[in-house]
Amino acid sequence: MGKRVRRIAVLTSVALFVGLLGPAASAEPGAARTRSVDARADRSSGARPDTVVLDGGRLQQTKVRLQHGDPRLRRAVANLTGRADKWLDQGPWTVVDKPRPAPGGDVHDYLSQAPYWWPSRSPTADNPWGCPYVQRDGERNPEVDSGTDRLDLEKVFDSSYDLALAWHYTGKRQYAEKAAQVLRTWFLASATRMNPHLDHAQFIPCKYDGRAIGIIDFSQSYTAVLDAVAILESGAPAWSRADRAGMRQWNGDFLDWLTTSEFGRQEAAAANNHGTFYDLLVAGLASATGEKDLARRTVRDAAVTRVDPQIAADGSQPQELARTRSWHYSTFDLVAYTRLAAIGQHLGVDLWRHRGPDGQSLFQAVRYLLPAATGRVAWPHPELEFHRFAASDVVQAAADAGDREARQAVPLLEEPPGGDLWSLRPAAEQLDSITG
Repeated sequence: MGKRVRRIAVLTSVALFVGLLGPAASAEPGAARTRSVDARADRSSGARPDTVVLDGGRLQQTKVRLQHGDPRLRRAVANLTGRADKWLDQGPWTVVDKPRPAPGGDVHDYLSQAPYWWPSRSPTADNPWGCPYVQRDGERNPEVDSGTDRLDLEKVFDSSYDLALAWHYTGKRQYAEKAAQVLRTWFLASATRMNPHLDHAQFIPCKYDGRAIGIIDFSQSYTAVLDAVAILESGAPAWSRADRAGMRQWNGDFLDWLTTSEFGRQEAAAANNHGTFYDLLVAGLASATGEKDLARRTVRDAAVTRVDPQIAADGSQPQELARTRSWHYSTFDLVAYTRLAAIGQHLGVDLWRHRGPDGQSLFQAVRYLLPAATGRVAWPHPELEFHRFAASDVVQAAADAGDREARQAVPLLEEPPGGDLWSLRPAAEQLDSITG
């Protein structure tokens, strides 16, 4: 790890030096011509994004189809830009804005609160938190949305992804500029950046200053940010060499923490969706920072350490079915599996084709959801709030991977709120709202 960190530090220094030359270079003859070329590049952006989960070549092909007038894609882009437009006058967000710092006292440390833990007593002057806290699985405590960084983090993830994709498909500079501002503020600017660790994620008042399972605050969505950065790096006018080097440094430091810390080791050992999402995060970060062997090994090992013990022969996921939100968590875990499989496809590892000793497979896990996903039968397990559309992306992922039953089910899926964006970003997302 030490050599990689030093190598990244050198790249960062070089990139910053080159960035310092930028303003002087712009004053040289031909600068106006360069700006004109840049303006045209804003629209064409022909470079293939070196994405982690998404298929960069497919993104390019989809953009060409859009430019040739595909009406279905135009509708999808209208939905995407509608989302992106809403982000233009929001943010940027930063960890230093919370009312009080994390337990360690550093305002740059990320802080979130365990979502399913509630005070057992009414707060008093002597017990302002109402301790002790007790767990109520699947019931989200509204306290977690105030006083911590969790909601702002989700906005950083969602906005940067929407905005980068909107820039890719429209070439409109304001989308790239806003995405760059959001990412620089949260990850790079010295006054506002987040420290690259999760020592205080999902703390429980009066009980724990942070917990290993808080890693899921990042692991559930951060690979989308890695793809947003890759899209910006394909030619966005607002994203500099220094930004690129800075994000690579941050991601390398975060990967070091994730693979060496006690919290990281605990999350790696989780036998449910937490473990699957941990693998997704490690593989994504490793791929984005050039640690391809680590990324490849993580995907390959997941066949035996995740698929075989966590998916039953009939395709059910027993650990997720035991939850009060069994439909949510069954679809949620498959978001991690299908995104991990997408990373593997870029690295020559086919997780989709793996078969466990009892026939366990990702295809079988998706098929288990199809009767409820298509509305043919009711979901037969506990679920506090059933949303049929939560399975739409994972079914489309299986269909893309070649499963005939999934392909037949696609026309029967329920469209997610805000429209179906699969054609623009063909990788599964968590489509319903709860987290944790």
